[in-house]
Amino acid sequence: MLNQKLKNYKVILASGSPRRQQFFKDLGIDFTIQVKSVDEVYPAHLQGAEITNYLADLKSKAFTNVKENELVITSDTIVWLENKPLEKAANEQEAFEMLRKMSGKMHEVITSVSIKSANFQKLFNDTTRVFFKELSDEEIRFYIKNYQPFDKAGAYGIQEWIGFIGIEKIEGSYFNVMGLPVHKLYEELMKL
Repeated sequence: MLNQKLKNYKVILASGSPRRQQFFKDLGIDFTIQVKSVDEVYPAHLQGAEITNYLADLKSKAFTNVKENELVITSDTIVWLENKPLEKAANEQEAFEMLRKMSGKMHEVITSVSIKSANFQKLFNDTTRVFFKELSDEEIRFYIKNYQPFDKAGAYGIQEWIGFIGIEKIEGSYFNVMGLPVHKLYEELMKL
C-alpha cells in the first residue's frame, strides 16, 4: 500500500541502523541506504525533542542536492532522563553507568524524523515513556557483556534481554523505543 503511494519517489534512508532498515523493509518501502558523516553536536541549551529535531535536521542538511523525485529520511533518537540526554555509550563503564541511572526510574525515549525533498521538509517527533524495574548490578553486567549495546541510545535495546526482564511498562510506541515512530512515519508518507 505504502509502496504504491511512494511509486513516484526514490526513497533514501540515511541511517546505518539495522533496526530502522528492517522497519522500512517490513513497511514494504523500496529504499536505498545513504549515510553521510555528520558531526552530531548540538547547542547546549536545547532540551528533549529540541535535540532530536536539531540532529535529524542536521543530518538532512548533509544532503544538499536532493532531486525532485527523491525523499531523504533522517532520524535521531535519545534517551531523556531527569532533564539530561543519554546518547550512545562509548564503552562498558559508560553503559553500566547509564543503565544504573535508569534503574528503578522512568525515562523518555525521543525520536525525531525528517522527510526532505527538493521542495519541502517535514520534521516530526514522538516520545515514549519507559519504566525500568530496579536492576541488579549483575543483571546490568550480564546484559552489557552478552549484548554489547553500544550502538543504542541509553545503552539498551527494548527488544533484547534487558527489555524482557527489566521493563515494567511503557506509555507510547514500542517501535519508537527501537528507534523509529513507525506509525507516525507511515501517516506522514501516506499524506504525500
